[in-house]
Amino acid sequence: MMLAIDVGNTNIVMGIFAGEKLLAHWRLTTREWTADEFGLLVKQLLADRGMDPAAIVDIVVSSVVPPLNPAIEGAGPAYFGCRPLFVGPGIKTGMPIRYDNPREVGADRIINAVAGYELYGGPLIIVDFGTATTFDVVSARGEYLGGAIAPGIGISCEALFARAAKLPRVELVRPPSVIGKNTAQSMQAGIVFGFAGMVDAIVRRMRAEIGNVFVLATGGLADLIARESETIQKVDPLLTLTGLRIIYERNRAG
Repeated sequence: MMLAIDVGNTNIVMGIFAGEKLLAHWRLTTREWTADEFGLLVKQLLADRGMDPAAIVDIVVSSVVPPLNPAIEGAGPAYFGCRPLFVGPGIKTGMPIRYDNPREVGADRIINAVAGYELYGGPLIIVDFGTATTFDVVSARGEYLGGAIAPGIGISCEALFARAAKLPRVELVRPPSVIGKNTAQSMQAGIVFGFAGMVDAIVRRMRAEIGNVFVLATGGLADLIARESETIQKVDPLLTLTGLRIIYERNRAG
């Protein structure tokens, strides 16, 4: 089995693959661990699903939080007998990157682009609702063309709560109407419909430049915003895990 780990600024998403089949997955809050803490945590998660940790023979990692990398790197050999493969410069992705400086593109964005093109073809726009909201464009020939980066829903809400003392924290759900009848509904309307509108506006501008493309969404809040979006066509919340599996296989084969 293979353990795929996506380390984000807000969440860590992990999945277990047997071949191409995703057997289990977890979403955890990102925090610091030692190698022992991380190794024991993964073993416990596997045990809870009735899986044998000894069956893990491959580990692949995408990380945008470098301080957490040593714990994962140390836990691999100590607890699973294999050294993790970190996706970064020098890793074979099979995708040409048409960015001014390819090293500036986050590993998670390239992984999403690889998975999106493999599963859905191109041209393609991938909208990832993570700590930042990212838009990544893949050509019909499978080239990474670039994209856009906007503030994420979570950090935007935190800024609102922190800077406006009289505004309470609210649950991120769809309100009954865009015209809120109380403070909570008004905030939910601004957040949910506001982000859906932002997504649609950016996608339409991208389509004006590159033509009609398929629009795919991923990330923890993708379902919520996609239901209100006029341009998102499909949600694949575990796209990054699939991309990690694909890139690992390409490097193992090569």
